[in-house]
Amino acid sequence: MKEFIKILKSPVLIILLLLALNTCKEKERESFVNLNSIDKIKKRGKLVAVMDFNSTNYFIYRGEPMGYQYELLQLLAEQLGVKLEVKVENDIDENFRMLMEGECDIIGINLTVTKERAKIIDFTYPHSQTHQVLVQRKIENWKNFSKEEIDANLLRNQLDLAGKVVYVQKGTSYAQRMKNLSDEIGDSIKLIEKADKEVEELIELVASGEIDYTVADENVALVNQIYYPNLDVKTAVSFPQNLAWGLRKGDDLLKTEIDNWLKEFKGSLEYALIYNKYFKNPRSVKIVESDYYSKTTGKVSGYDDYIKKYSKDIDWDWRLLASLIYQESRFKPNVKSWAGAYGLMQLMPTTARRFGVNRNSPPEKQIKAGVEFIKWLDKRFENRGITDEEEKTKFILASYNVGLGHILDARRLAEKEGKDPDKWENNVDEYILKKSNPKYYKDPVVKYGYCRGSETYNYVYQILDRYEHYKNIIPET
Repeated sequence: MKEFIKILKSPVLIILLLLALNTCKEKERESFVNLNSIDKIKKRGKLVAVMDFNSTNYFIYRGEPMGYQYELLQLLAEQLGVKLEVKVENDIDENFRMLMEGECDIIGINLTVTKERAKIIDFTYPHSQTHQVLVQRKIENWKNFSKEEIDANLLRNQLDLAGKVVYVQKGTSYAQRMKNLSDEIGDSIKLIEKADKEVEELIELVASGEIDYTVADENVALVNQIYYPNLDVKTAVSFPQNLAWGLRKGDDLLKTEIDNWLKEFKGSLEYALIYNKYFKNPRSVKIVESDYYSKTTGKVSGYDDYIKKYSKDIDWDWRLLASLIYQESRFKPNVKSWAGAYGLMQLMPTTARRFGVNRNSPPEKQIKAGVEFIKWLDKRFENRGITDEEEKTKFILASYNVGLGHILDARRLAEKEGKDPDKWENNVDEYILKKSNPKYYKDPVVKYGYCRGSETYNYVYQILDRYEHYKNIIPET
């Protein structure tokens, strides 16, 4: 025993144990880094991005997900050959945690590139540049005063911030900039960091008079000045800064791919159009003032009350039913398709008659009839043994688009070729795609012939994808 204790105390053994421990930690680190490497992303078929929810980066308008960061990340996902999955989190500290713990692949927001942050994460090539500005309120009844009189009541010199109270979003670069500025002017700036307020919410508080000052990136501040013309955003508090996305340290292959794409894409007309659409478009104020701007109203459409009411009849989340209606009609009750389907729910005439509606039926009755049709489809699949609700929903959506007969054909083809006829993804969906191929639509088990399956395949994916966006942003009740 004494000899064993001596061995344990041996400096050589201790060194070897430490080396082994470090090797294990290094392997663990490498394994973690590779967890969401570009190969893993492509293999799983999706890029997972965490984003903030505001009027420029990511929001829902008239039922459709929109936003500067959202559009850029969608294009990046297309470049990688994968789908985009969005997670919403307005707390920047939480964004960093999600990235470090592998809950997302990329922080897709306006991250200011700083040395301190670069110690923790890697930055992509900058997607844009800006500088920080002081957001302050003009004098009351400012329209009655001259420009000189208005300016005389505003802070134009950074030295004038001495002793002032400035609110910023916690965890942002704005907080660090104010601390540095306090040192630079040799006086105190009272800084209040708010973990529960996103930068645009603080801007709104300045506009309403609840607080006097906050700090924002100039491009975001200028957009908000359109909504709140009583604000002034002309006083710069920083030098020009790069804005980029955040990646885990060591995710070099992903960084290289994104950087190469961004360098080329930023020089394109498409990038300029997207940037101008969100940051230089004076008509954007109409979006924010609309009843269908989700950030302020929580609405998807003018028919939300009916959708909520009748979705209970089929035990669906109302946001899923709303996504289907958007896919069918863009919430337009009088629209008619080339095939003769009409109304919010785009029912074919024979189906509409079966459930008691016609072209002149009001929106509420149209939605009720569409729900009755969904209920009928639900019963058909339940009778065929599909009890998993998520799977059954996919079959119902597919049948709503192309008809029950074609989906039953695809199930029979799947079963014949050894696939699971009760699962949609990577099983029956493959055979709805193949029903445009004579080899398959002429198969003896097929009763309903040719079908352009790509439309149905995309239909199911698009409704479910939009539903995820609605869940990110729109309240459940």
